[in-house]
Amino acid sequence: MADVKKIATRDSYGNALVQLGEAHDNVVVFDADLAAATKTATFKKAFPERHIDCGIAEANMVGIAAGLSTCGKVPYVSTFAMFAAGRAFEQVRNSVGYPHLNVKIGATHAGISVGEDGASHQCNEDIALMRTIPGMTIINPSDDIEAKAAVMAAYEIDGPVYMRFGRLAVPVINDNPDYKFEVGKGVQLKDGSDITIIATGLEVGESLKAAEKLEAEGVSVRVINMHTIKPIDSEIIIRAAKETKKIFTAEEHSIIGGLGGAVAEVLAENCPTSLYRIGVRDTFGESGPAVELLHKYKLDADGIYEQIKERI
Repeated sequence: MADVKKIATRDSYGNALVQLGEAHDNVVVFDADLAAATKTATFKKAFPERHIDCGIAEANMVGIAAGLSTCGKVPYVSTFAMFAAGRAFEQVRNSVGYPHLNVKIGATHAGISVGEDGASHQCNEDIALMRTIPGMTIINPSDDIEAKAAVMAAYEIDGPVYMRFGRLAVPVINDNPDYKFEVGKGVQLKDGSDITIIATGLEVGESLKAAEKLEAEGVSVRVINMHTIKPIDSEIIIRAAKETKKIFTAEEHSIIGGLGGAVAEVLAENCPTSLYRIGVRDTFGESGPAVELLHKYKLDADGIYEQIKERI
């Protein structure tokens, strides 16, 4: 996949906001002094009167967005995942989730791939936190095309949406005429009969590469892109469990409370199946180049391949 075009999903977010702003004049974008990094500066350039920079005051930003949403506006709140899900958790829960307001959260710089910013900024807990808020939709796109589709789809949802975007450029894997994005529906990218890898975010591309290596050794691998973590697509998970008997999840997030936890809950209640969760294993990250960190924490294709090989 070396020749495949690579784009960071945070760039996709910024570009999609402009398209959304052109189509809907009630879209308002908020940022917390990070417009250059979250890429909302692109929207600010196109619609300066609809871009509000709240400064380094994320909790206040969420509160203002909540208020505007009651006046017919559709706010897209933007900042790093560590601040959107971490610092402003109380406001997201009480000011947005509890009254079920129409606020969309664009959380960038999530996961280990934040790289040199280190553990303080590498949010590996955000999906777990957001999953606990009743009525919260959670989308973790795998590439540029899916990220843009997620931004558009979030507008159509009546209620809060948490979208997770990355800093690292990732391969465009959904550039095909058959691609269809539907909130709450996983996408089977590859069929297989021996094992299933259910992946989300940048781990989808890495899982496809790991599957190629496994296939070369005679292992038939099904790969599912689970772009929506909540509501989770129980049907596709149960079908894969019944047909392949072994499930692996892959996520750039803690194995506690994220995709792996969500899949485990579905399997435990409906179809107990052998499951192994690939992700950040109850540890903080560290500072370093994103690609090297993904390799160290066994979240790249080689790491996924090795972990699966050890268990089959």
